[in-house]
Amino acid sequence: IEECYLKPVLFSVSKYLTLLIEIHPINNVRVLKAVDSCVRVQFLYPVEDRNASTESRLLLVSEDKYVEQFDIRVVAEEEQKVVIEKSGQLPRAKVADDLVWAQWDMMEQRLFYIVPKESKSTLRCVQFYPDENFNSILESHLDISVNDTQLKLVNFGYDYCQDQDVASKSLNLQVFTSKAGGLCVCCSLASDTPDEIMYSIYFLHKGYNKTFTVSLERTESHQLKEVAFMNLDYYVAAYLPGQFLHLLNIQHPDLLCHSLFLTGEDARIDTLQNCSVRSPLMSTVLDCKTGSLFAVSINDSTLLQLLQKSKQDSERLAALHCALLYFQHTEDLEMQIIRWISENLSTCHSFDPIQEFIIASLYCRMCPETQNLDKLLPYTSLLDPIGVVPGVICATDIISLPVLEFQNSKGFWEKLNSNLESVKYAEPHLHYHNNVLRREWRNLSEEVIGLLLCSFVDFCLFTNQREEKRTTAYLRNIFENAKKYVLVSIVFSFSYFARLVPLFEEEDYQQQLLMGLMVAQLKDHLMRHLQYVGKKKIDQIVLDYVANLLNLIHRIMKEVWRRYQLHSCVFCFDERGSAGEFAVFHIMSRILEAANGMCMPLPPGFHTLHLGLGVRCLPLHTLLHYIDIGVLQLTETCVRKLLKDLDDTEQNEKLKFSIVMRLPEALGQKVRQFWNHPINANLIARKYVKILLENLGNRQCSKSIPERFSVPVEFLPLNYLTSMLTEIENQGSAHPYEKQDHVNARFVEEMALKHTMTLLGLKYS
Repeated sequence: IEECYLKPVLFSVSKYLTLLIEIHPINNVRVLKAVDSCVRVQFLYPVEDRNASTESRLLLVSEDKYVEQFDIRVVAEEEQKVVIEKSGQLPRAKVADDLVWAQWDMMEQRLFYIVPKESKSTLRCVQFYPDENFNSILESHLDISVNDTQLKLVNFGYDYCQDQDVASKSLNLQVFTSKAGGLCVCCSLASDTPDEIMYSIYFLHKGYNKTFTVSLERTESHQLKEVAFMNLDYYVAAYLPGQFLHLLNIQHPDLLCHSLFLTGEDARIDTLQNCSVRSPLMSTVLDCKTGSLFAVSINDSTLLQLLQKSKQDSERLAALHCALLYFQHTEDLEMQIIRWISENLSTCHSFDPIQEFIIASLYCRMCPETQNLDKLLPYTSLLDPIGVVPGVICATDIISLPVLEFQNSKGFWEKLNSNLESVKYAEPHLHYHNNVLRREWRNLSEEVIGLLLCSFVDFCLFTNQREEKRTTAYLRNIFENAKKYVLVSIVFSFSYFARLVPLFEEEDYQQQLLMGLMVAQLKDHLMRHLQYVGKKKIDQIVLDYVANLLNLIHRIMKEVWRRYQLHSCVFCFDERGSAGEFAVFHIMSRILEAANGMCMPLPPGFHTLHLGLGVRCLPLHTLLHYIDIGVLQLTETCVRKLLKDLDDTEQNEKLKFSIVMRLPEALGQKVRQFWNHPINANLIARKYVKILLENLGNRQCSKSIPERFSVPVEFLPLNYLTSMLTEIENQGSAHPYEKQDHVNARFVEEMALKHTMTLLGLKYS
């Protein structure tokens, strides 16, 4: 069939049931119902692939609006004959009464039916079991007005002439279920306006329904048909041939921007363009005129084309989530989505595509591992819907939750019950949110962050001196978490991604702290709601979450690096960056912005590589501006390489000096030694004097000034300063430059003289 955007891929399949009835003896026919009444029968077979049985059960649905179950047993007689045992007294049981609508679920052996009650209707479900028992398992009140003059049957076979007559007088309604425990009631509604179509989707597992009013583009009467509903598991589709195709996300219907509304050629399905269709099974469509049954699914290539050509943010967001949710962790699809993201970072104004890709991908990867995890992890970075669909009005109403009555039932009913329980406990508040993490991160003092830049051991010493504070134990616990989980990031350093993208094997203590905070917060959140899975399992879930997070960022970097054909040796400063490197720098800046917005850690070496590309690609004033506002972070690896590799031309001196002046104190002490230049030596001397004098405080020098130098300098202020520094050194004060033994009072004196001679224009010897 001809391809079209988001058009289901249809494959014709066949499904037959054969019924053999023997009339015996002649002229003594036993009937189950009066011959002047219309009945439908449905055989029950809850056990698949069972061997030949001498017993059959069937449902009889009468136009008198009741359903009965019959048990038919057969026995073998002489001459290999088989007859019905006790055909005059067939065991029967009443299943339902006074129904006006019924739908049979063949795969799960369920009967949904509606009973009118005053101004409302009641939906019920009967579940049939292999042990010949059945019970009413669900009851839900719906605000649906039904025409009770004629019985409407769904999935009980199809008689085109008869059913067309019934359809014109009864409600177009279907019930759909999903593997994740979703339960939806879809129905079309009468509209007073001829050029409008109305339909409602009752999300019973969420406790609300949405009613859509669609203004039609064309209103030719011969083209208008009733809305057809299709079950695509994760999505419910409302389809009006020639007008629209509406894909609604069953798992997260609260944000309509996660649902796709297509019109025109995008919504065209050629094979079903002029058909009356039904969806008897999940991902199937029945052409009622021809009797053909089609398998239906979303086409990934046309979905990507829609993502690429769409101009509306809401449509882009819906297509992005549809691709990630429906096709779940397909590497080729991920690669194409990353490519689209890298090309459209500036075109999405209402949402951050990197944030949505990371969060939605984490959700799809993690949720299948553990039951109910889908109710606890975030699935979007958005708090409010974005955009509106032109010509579509949506009204949301809260409805009462269904009542379930079952014991020890597994599968769908257990998942549905779990969904209903989460709604009772205000589901939006169950999803993990980074608000608390962001607040904790901001509350950390600059003193702690500064020590982090120095070393992890220094931080531990810092906290040990403050045992009395409650936050000390908390932060120590966070760092213990970071020690365990940082191994995850180290593993990536040796992976294929690391060989392709030059991420450095370095310790980023600031990112370790953020990772530890995130681990602590996520653990606490999961422990509150998943206690039954145990601490060991929760630890593994959190470990997998962090690993997948870092993996996704590495994946983005790998695809971007490959797309712009960069090499792993790009991290050098002897030449300016290429256009490809500038594009990668821009994408890395957006990754950093997305991570900061979600308060999520980055892989080790990310800031080093980002800063290296910034040095290569940006003019000096822009580079310094990015450093000052925090877009670029000075790292020991990058600064050390910059100071060592660049020669001391006038331009490079200006760059080095600007970088050195912006270094945090702890980091500056470690890397300034790698720049052998008078300017840097002068800075070191100034810092040394400042620190020693600060340590001295208000103490007075009591000892006589020793004679230290063989050739005294005839400059009394300098003599006094060097003598004071020497005394402080002799008193055993902590050396601020422990790893640089040459930095002492003599070094300070020499740098002072050099600087003075330079200012006077004299040559120092």
